[in-house]
Amino acid sequence: MEKRYNFAQIEKQMQEFWEEEQIYKFDPDAQGEIYSIDTPPPTVSGNLHVGHLFSYTQAEMIARFRRMQGYNVFYPFGFDDNGLPTERLVERDEGIRAKDFSRSAFINKCKQTTKNYETEFKNFWRTMGFSVDWSTQYETIDDDVRKISQLLFLELVQKEKTYVKESPVLWCTECQTSIAQAELDTVDNESTFIYIPFMVEGNPLYVATTRPELLYGCVCLFVHPDDERYTSHIGKNAQVPLYDYEVPILADDMVGMDKGTGVVMCATFGDSSDAKWYAEHALPYRKVILADGTLDKDVPYIGELTVHAARKEIIRLLDESNLLQKSENIVHTVAVHERCRKEIEIIPSRQWYIDILSEKERFLDAANQINWYPAYMKNRYIAWVENLKWDWCISRQRYFGVPFPVWYCNHCGKASFAKVEQLPVNPLETPYKGTCGCGCTEFTPESAVFDTWATSSLTPQIHERLGLKLTPMGMRTHAHEIIRTWTFYTIVRSLYHTGDIPWKDLMINGFVLAKKGEKISKSKENSEMEPEALVAAHSADVLRYWSANARLGTDTFWLSTSLRLPNGLLRSCGMLPSLPFLICKTLIYRRDLSFCRWIDG
Repeated sequence: MEKRYNFAQIEKQMQEFWEEEQIYKFDPDAQGEIYSIDTPPPTVSGNLHVGHLFSYTQAEMIARFRRMQGYNVFYPFGFDDNGLPTERLVERDEGIRAKDFSRSAFINKCKQTTKNYETEFKNFWRTMGFSVDWSTQYETIDDDVRKISQLLFLELVQKEKTYVKESPVLWCTECQTSIAQAELDTVDNESTFIYIPFMVEGNPLYVATTRPELLYGCVCLFVHPDDERYTSHIGKNAQVPLYDYEVPILADDMVGMDKGTGVVMCATFGDSSDAKWYAEHALPYRKVILADGTLDKDVPYIGELTVHAARKEIIRLLDESNLLQKSENIVHTVAVHERCRKEIEIIPSRQWYIDILSEKERFLDAANQINWYPAYMKNRYIAWVENLKWDWCISRQRYFGVPFPVWYCNHCGKASFAKVEQLPVNPLETPYKGTCGCGCTEFTPESAVFDTWATSSLTPQIHERLGLKLTPMGMRTHAHEIIRTWTFYTIVRSLYHTGDIPWKDLMINGFVLAKKGEKISKSKENSEMEPEALVAAHSADVLRYWSANARLGTDTFWLSTSLRLPNGLLRSCGMLPSLPFLICKTLIYRRDLSFCRWIDG
């Protein structure tokens, strides 16, 4: 035995031994009850960072401990490599834009880029000593996964849980695609409250708005039915300033009497309230903002300008025409796309949705059937479900994703769907062969692709492609920011497809923070040290020890100067005489899954 422990030598030897002997290859016929772990497939959108090392290591420790308890552990791994994040990565790495290429050419570039990143990811997880059966690996763009995703979409069609409609949708003008409510974030922006007069029977009725560029899209004014200042105005018409057409004044309980003047301009569409009123009051639609973030060319004065340029110009015109009573500088909260941080718009568009609003009680009940660790994380899920306002929009106007197996009749517009034996299918490359009920034989393929969550929400079903019956799985693990997406969406799909919860235990990890309030992430590029360099300098075991000392669900700071482990453990790690003491440690995980600690093995 060597006098000094050389972690670089020993760890590599152990990893090679595990792989050569297939120590962690899953055998469904082996002794012991199967314990299955639903591991988050990392999004292929950039390099790994210390946050990945931290959270994925905690899950891997559970896999090892369950084996020690006698379970037959099924611990698969996958990669989420389709959708907008991957497209952004390819555009950045290649210095290109997807819209400048044919879809097939851009998809080929995506596949090559993701293959390179996935190889790097996989090699790093091996370096960290992950006890994964890599023969179970999957990618969400693979043929077998695309088939599962399309097949279960068709199942939702049969169950009438999915539908297509033309309606107001959350839209990112930067990414040029629809998005779901779960992809929204909020920021506080400086803005201006503009007070402008709408004339009612020759008298001014002042309206305060932060979006004067939407004046041409105004379809009515709203007041609260109990607001005594305006009860006499209800049912009358008001003249829109600058554009000189009339709109009705209506009443609605949603109006805040203490905000602005208490009179709200409803335009199509300034925010989610406008979209709600549009549907509930059967209001007309006036086109203003286009999908690319510019104003329609037919909008007088400001057509073809960007939103912010149009806002500046319309304020100038109002002031010049003596139609600007006053303006107030304010800070208000606006919705942005979590990916690009650009303010979202709401525009009408034909999209596919999964019905979630009608089943909120069912989703809340499911949360009570799952063991949450830490338990308080369930409150985040409950708050999200209770505050849902939109059905889940699952279609995206992108390139690299799982296609909808749908074609539309050129005559009546009715949707026709692929046969099961055709899957996976790309309708842009495979014409529909059939006749619509109206007699038409000509069809237009759906060009949208599934939201990436529409496929990654099916990971329990993806694992079962190997012939295993796993639902509900033993455990899922992930960080707390995707409770509203991966947790919620998987519960939705599992209930719809299996009638059962997807897993028994849900282990929620915290973030590693670069500074207060800011997590280390690929998109922020705020990690000072690459995980590979950390392993090379300090060993996988020391980093695993650091990960084990964190509390579940609790964020921890990353101090790049040292790993601040107990008892000065980082003293010249490679030469530390007592390091074998660390290596012989085993993880003890309490039965209530509430915390980890190390003891002598």
